[in-house]
Amino acid sequence: MADVIRASGLVKTYGKLRALDGLDLAVAEGTVLGLLGPNGAGKTTAVRILTTLLDATSGTAQVAGYDVATQPGQVRAHIGVSGQYAAVDEYLTGFENLDMIARLYGLGAKRSRMRARALLDRFDLVEAADRPVKTFSGGMRRRLDLAGALVAEPPVLFLDEPTTGLDPRSRTDMWEVINELVRGGTTLLLTTQYLEEADRLADDIVVIDHGRAIAHGTSDELKAQVGGERIEVVVGSREDLPGAQAVLEQLAAGTVMADDHTRRLTAPVRGGAGMLIDALRLLDAAGIVVLDVALRRPTLDDVFLTLTGHAAAEVEIAGAGKNAKQQRAEHNESKEAVR
Repeated sequence: MADVIRASGLVKTYGKLRALDGLDLAVAEGTVLGLLGPNGAGKTTAVRILTTLLDATSGTAQVAGYDVATQPGQVRAHIGVSGQYAAVDEYLTGFENLDMIARLYGLGAKRSRMRARALLDRFDLVEAADRPVKTFSGGMRRRLDLAGALVAEPPVLFLDEPTTGLDPRSRTDMWEVINELVRGGTTLLLTTQYLEEADRLADDIVVIDHGRAIAHGTSDELKAQVGGERIEVVVGSREDLPGAQAVLEQLAAGTVMADDHTRRLTAPVRGGAGMLIDALRLLDAAGIVVLDVALRRPTLDDVFLTLTGHAAAEVEIAGAGKNAKQQRAEHNESKEAVR
């Protein structure tokens, strides 16, 4: 299959801040690429460059066969975009939002109304169609925003953290919509910081950190890189954490991670159920109260932890200041691009 989205050596700088640092991407037709990483990793910057809202400092990119730098009009004619925040007018109704977008695409009055009604039905928004969007829930706004991105039936879709801020039920509903689009032949680039989301939706995953790709492969391939299994133990009190960590380090095949807030310890091991039995015996002998214990396969969270040395949530907090500065710069450049 041909690559519908391709980027080579993308670099984006804001003064001394390097938001992208030589990023390469490729998305085959009719597949989903999950761009995975914490806030501040460069995911949104990459999407804004690929959707012509930002100019790269260096590097090249093509979408649907068109160069994003020299043929932005052709690129925009072939893509739909749904950003982190629903780009809908809250004082218009759901129908009026979609009808307006369709008219801006030049569909004409009759076709615009038909397209708006069809999308409202597809996204289960018929009952709310004539209500102002300011009365919509967060999940309804996200669905309306995605419907707006599909008005022109684009073959390529960019979804930038489409389920951020949604409750679990709304997130599951959005996943079902995305799966339906891909089954219909849409090529999709999806950015997310939810590891479960990438695991469930993406055919291929690129993990980025500090603007660079640090891993690439399918979900199973990435998990295979870290290997082994994980013993997870929840102890009865925080005072038990040091002792439990010392016990698990006797058995672990890598670093034992301890979470003081949840009183949970995670130890990479080799040996399966036998290791779990040994761990329980040693913990009992040490007088440590165990509330919960499990043996599981590696997750994408383990992949991220192994590759970067920190969990995704920790990077998000650590990079918050840098990310705010980067977002302000991107916002200003995006406004200029729209003009």
